Amino acid sequence: MDTKPTRMEDLAPKDKLTGTVVKTMLAGVVVDIGVEVPGIVHISRIQSEPVNRAEDVVEIGQSVDVWVRQVFPDRKRIELTMIKPLDIEWREITKDLVTKGTVTRLEKYGAFVDIGAERPGLVHISELAHGFIDSPGDVVKEGDEVEVQVLSVNRRRKQIKLSMKALTAPPEKASKVVEKIEEESNNEPVPTAMEAALRQAMERSQNGESKTKKKSKKGSSLNDELENIFARTLNKN
Repeated sequence: MDTKPTRMEDLAPKDKLTGTVVKTMLAGVVVDIGVEVPGIVHISRIQSEPVNRAEDVVEIGQSVDVWVRQVFPDRKRIELTMIKPLDIEWREITKDLVTKGTVTRLEKYGAFVDIGAERPGLVHISELAHGFIDSPGDVVKEGDEVEVQVLSVNRRRKQIKLSMKALTAPPEKASKVVEKIEEESNNEPVPTAMEAALRQAMERSQNGESKTKKKSKKGSSLNDELENIFARTLNKN
């Protein structure tokens, strides 16, 4: 938050605050964050690693960074965490969501991008850019900040499929070629039913004539040969 809150009503989940440890308990830590009631950090929320006793990690009077988890104004209760929350929860990841992330790893089949979720999402090599790509390294490198769009999310398997290509227009040249092909296809005259029938009849007629010519030629050749044989026979006699 840009300004330090003074009322519980000013607090919202994931707000980052700086507070002072005022008490340690078996259940956790009490932190003064400057509002009418202090916040409580459960022992499981002090750090990612297991904690047996709160005083093993923090001490009274220590300044700590905390994030708001939940606020219950009616109960005058504020739940805090010292573990940085995810920037984006699984329930917030939906198809077509556009967000920014950082490339964390490159593989032959694509690039992994950290979008602030529990796990990074994958941009398949075919979704990095338009056109053929030989290697993901031709488009991005580790540490790059990129804008991506969510193609799909599988919460059960904790898989996120992303795309960079979906947020960029296809190359102008390729687009024009496609438009030209579509235009030529649309302008090509479509034959009427009568024209199509006439064309088929002409083709059948031409095929018939061709066969007749071949047959006639073969018969003519045979007649010529017979006549030659008769002529030679008569001459001998």
